[in-house]
Amino acid sequence: MGSLPIVEVSNVQKSYLLGNHEVPVLSGINLKIEKGEFVAIMGPSGSGKSTLMNIIGCLDRPSEGHVFINGTDLQGMSDEELARLRGHEIGFVFQTFNLIPRLTAFENVLLPTFVNSQNTGNPKKRAEDLLNIMGLHERMGHKPGELSGGQAQRVSIARALINNPAILLADEPTGNLDSRTGDEILRIFINLNTEGRTVVIVTHDTEIAKYADRVILVKDGIIQNN
Repeated sequence: MGSLPIVEVSNVQKSYLLGNHEVPVLSGINLKIEKGEFVAIMGPSGSGKSTLMNIIGCLDRPSEGHVFINGTDLQGMSDEELARLRGHEIGFVFQTFNLIPRLTAFENVLLPTFVNSQNTGNPKKRAEDLLNIMGLHERMGHKPGELSGGQAQRVSIARALINNPAILLADEPTGNLDSRTGDEILRIFINLNTEGRTVVIVTHDTEIAKYADRVILVKDGIIQNN
C-alpha cells in the first residue's frame, strides 16, 4: 500500500456571499498531490486557482468537502489549530513578497519562528544559513526597500523555508519580476523540489509549467484535466 498523498482535496466546494447572492468559486474539486511532486496550478484570472491554493494552504476553509494535509483532516479544526498546522507544514511565497518594511532581511526570515517554531537547534543560525544559500549574505541587514525584486523574493523564499515545511506554496512568485530574475527564482524552486520538497505554484507563467511534474488546469471553478 502506497503512502498517503501529502495533500488531498475531496469534493471541495467554495462559495462567497455577495449581498444576498451566493457566488460559487470552486465546484466539486478532487485533487491529490504526492510527496515530492512539483505541481503547477494554472488558469485564467477568476478561475478559482488562488482560492484553491488558499484552501490547500489553510488560509481559507471550503464551504463543503474535505482537505487533508499529510493525512490530517482539516475539517473541524479551530482557527488556532489551523494556524499551528499551517505554520509547521506549509511555507508561503507571494507575488508581492509580503515582507515587513521596517524589518531587515534577516529579521523577516526569522519572524515565523517566533510564532510557530518547531526547530531544534538555533533558528538564528538557520536564518543565516538560508540567506547564505540564497546568495544574500551581504544583504542580511538591509530592509526590503533596499533590495531588488529578485533579492526580496529570495528573502521571501528563505522565510518560507525557516520552519522546514513539508509543502512550499507559491502564488505567482515570478509575476513581479523581469524574465531573467524570474528564471533565477524558478531555478530555486526546481532545486528545492530536486532536494525532495513538495512544491505547488499558482502561475500564469508557461515556463514554470514546463518544469512541473504535473499541470492542473482550473477554469470556472472546475479542474479541467485531473
